[in-house]
Amino acid sequence: MSIELEDIPALVVIDLQTGILGQQTAHPMEQIIANSAALAEAFRAKGLPVVLVNVVGTAPGRTERGKATGRVGAQTLPEQATVLLPELGQQPGDITVTKRTLGAFGSTDLHAELQQVGATQIVLTGVSTTSGVESTARAAYELGYHVAFVVDAMSDAAEAHEASVTYQFPKLGELGTTAEVLELLAAR
Repeated sequence: MSIELEDIPALVVIDLQTGILGQQTAHPMEQIIANSAALAEAFRAKGLPVVLVNVVGTAPGRTERGKATGRVGAQTLPEQATVLLPELGQQPGDITVTKRTLGAFGSTDLHAELQQVGATQIVLTGVSTTSGVESTARAAYELGYHVAFVVDAMSDAAEAHEASVTYQFPKLGELGTTAEVLELLAAR
């Protein structure tokens, strides 16, 4: 694993919001939150963009999971489940986007926001690895961004997380750890 940082990387934190706290994941949620918060603080200290993404609902498409649960079509999450976690230390200068799709590009102006600040790379953290993180990475890669995955700052169900990290992410970008990214930022 080895991440290289571009001149203007943007940290993109996916769906670390109140509604995710009870999920069973491969890595402890406290670790994911703490690592993402440490990265956000370090990016801000270097004057680099921090993007905080929350999800408020689902896309309208019909899915097998939706049919099984009786929830077909677009769904809206309860407002209290969509609040970004306070541990992220949201700042006025952060870019905040709210999505209604798996990925952060399809239903938001994230691409325009990143272009405005000159970002050529996204450094991804958050949940869930196979949904929000992977969908955002795929769109970013297709839009021409360099993609970096901080694998100890994201999680999902164990088998799903490992499948994305092992098979999908190497096709889309570079993989590294929180410590590695913090070291690269400190050396700037």
